[in-house]
Amino acid sequence: MWRHIASNAVTMLVVALFLLGGLILVGQSQYRNDGPLAEAICLRVQPGSNMNRVSQDLEKEGAISSGMLFRVGADYADKADQLKAGSFLVPEQASMEAIVDIVTRGGASTCGTEVVYRVGVTRKQVQVRELDPISGRFVEVAEFIPGDGEAPDVFSKVRSEADTRYRIAVAEGVTSWQVMDALNSIDLLSGEIAQPGEGSLAPDSYEVREGDTRESVIARMTDAQSVLLNAAWEGRADGVPLQSAEELLILASIIEKETGVPEERRQVASVFTNRLNRGMRLQTDPTVIYGITKGVGVLGRGLRQSELRGATPWNTYVIEGLPPTPIANPGRASLEAAADPDSTPYVFFVADGTGGHAFAETLAEHNANVAEWRKIEAERANE
Repeated sequence: MWRHIASNAVTMLVVALFLLGGLILVGQSQYRNDGPLAEAICLRVQPGSNMNRVSQDLEKEGAISSGMLFRVGADYADKADQLKAGSFLVPEQASMEAIVDIVTRGGASTCGTEVVYRVGVTRKQVQVRELDPISGRFVEVAEFIPGDGEAPDVFSKVRSEADTRYRIAVAEGVTSWQVMDALNSIDLLSGEIAQPGEGSLAPDSYEVREGDTRESVIARMTDAQSVLLNAAWEGRADGVPLQSAEELLILASIIEKETGVPEERRQVASVFTNRLNRGMRLQTDPTVIYGITKGVGVLGRGLRQSELRGATPWNTYVIEGLPPTPIANPGRASLEAAADPDSTPYVFFVADGTGGHAFAETLAEHNANVAEWRKIEAERANE
């Protein structure tokens, strides 16, 4: 009997440890993943304040999902006692980990005006934003495309002010050439850089200061992507047909370029995973485009039939399996989707006219979806 009781006790202990490990992994993911903040805020930390008060303020602003997890993370990182007083810019979608770093690292803390250099898939732009003293949130006061005429006067004004803060916001799916091109156009940075490896940069928001080197910004982006990639690779699901973290990065970059609706990432990932498992070609247009542009600029037109048939190392209508390199810089969500796709029978998808896709298991279903999409295209052309 005692042996039976001891066996049950050991079993319960193993289950408890397993559940605890799962909770820790979920907590770590929530602490490090993008936060719920839709717009940047200016967080004021009063002298003598503590992490408990700060976490309450952040919860009230909708910047974090759990004050307790925020405090536990700060304590685990040995930063709970390093809180600095001041006014701190908290960017949109900042993770709890990033916010802890912001309020504990010190330095210039004013956030009355900020300049955001946005690196997008189709273009780069500059935004000037000022803090609304009533709402405590930032409002856009100017926006322009660098190199497209003269910058507005307000930009010159804030550039001359010592307390202006600067951020570089890199969108998911941009190429490394686009990032390099954008950094070279930002005159507050210094030094020269070579084009980074495709896929090696983490799309995110990075605070920079006048005089920072372009090389140091690239290093931060590269380090961040390495952390995200390693975490995704370590957490990959059983049966994922990938042989290395580099292959995961390549697949994630394709998912990033094919996904217009964030909720579809794991479904899109399932299609490519199913195709790889069945020995089918991936047949995805973004790889054809990359074979033409090599990530330099934007194609700016539709693909020709000759290009779909043209042999390049990246054309997945022609080659078997994955292309030799990523075709863009994927974000965390696409890396995680590649590592843990949905379980579906789908091997086809096509645009559905809403920004998303219609998925299919059979060629007959897919052909019907394609016909519907062609009908939508024709109706739009006649509008």
